[in-house]
Amino acid sequence: MEGRVSIEQRPTIVEEKSRFGDFEIDTIIGKNRKGAILIINDRSTGLCWIRLLKGKNAKALAEKTIEALTPFKGLIYTITSDNGREFYEHKYIAKSLGIDFYFAHPYHSWERGANENLNGLIRQYIPKGSSFEHLNQKDLERIQNELNNRPRKRYQYLKPIEVYYSMKMDRKVAFIA
Repeated sequence: MEGRVSIEQRPTIVEEKSRFGDFEIDTIIGKNRKGAILIINDRSTGLCWIRLLKGKNAKALAEKTIEALTPFKGLIYTITSDNGREFYEHKYIAKSLGIDFYFAHPYHSWERGANENLNGLIRQYIPKGSSFEHLNQKDLERIQNELNNRPRKRYQYLKPIEVYYSMKMDRKVAFIA
């Protein structure tokens, strides 16, 4: 993939999970490879954004990513993804949001561990092998809101939304679903 930047070049601060704005991104594919769900999460707070896609089309994924994250433009630093073709428009996403985009090594899912964990949580609502034909964006917003308001052990049982609001940031913006 042209212009791909390896995770090895990602700033070390991203590993610290100490700042809002270092995101991981992935897709979950529906039964019979019909439909897809875009998953975006912040590494430090656990906040997530979930969007319905018609498929793994790179342009559509880029547009949904930009739409979801534009309210946070200026607060975002990085996005890390796997090497799927659906991330072909990574340069467009990076330019539109003013961020750096990195790629994990092939078959190294642990390099995006927060995202893999989130995918597991989403599978509690949408089991593997499920058809996405019955899903709509409203359904995914409900799941997103439940996950963003679900206490997590890793945050001493605070909710991701509470972690977000408690972080000391120079600029705060309201969380927009």
